[in-house]
Amino acid sequence: MSEDKVLAARNAAGGKFKEGYNCAEAIFLSFNELLDLHMDDDLVRITSGLGGGFGHAGCACGALTGSVLVLGALKGRNSTDIKERDVIYTLAEKYHDLFEERFGSTCCRALNPHPYDSQEHLKTCLKITGNTGKLLMQYITDEELV
Repeated sequence: MSEDKVLAARNAAGGKFKEGYNCAEAIFLSFNELLDLHMDDDLVRITSGLGGGFGHAGCACGALTGSVLVLGALKGRNSTDIKERDVIYTLAEKYHDLFEERFGSTCCRALNPHPYDSQEHLKTCLKITGNTGKLLMQYITDEELV
């Protein structure tokens, strides 16, 4: 996958955020389109509560949790097979660690200490969401998931 694809992911995720989607929604919708995952866009509803670190609780970053949903769409299981579970668990853990290494934390309130919906908050979330899109596309490429 080319650098163009990685930059397209950054721009798509940032663009969805600018449209008014939260970080998790932006990642989910962008990758559904970019990777042609064939998921109904109405499924974005399952990501809505992840923004703001679980609805402004400030916990796990929504861009990170949205990314793990994308990984699940690619390699998640649909049975009780432990081997299939281990595949997605490994991918999710490795991506979590990569995200933490890149951004310094996985916690929304640590990544973005500004008051929710302030200009500073939105600007920081835009950068995190766009760069998470870039990181996720690079990870998907490196792991040969598509």
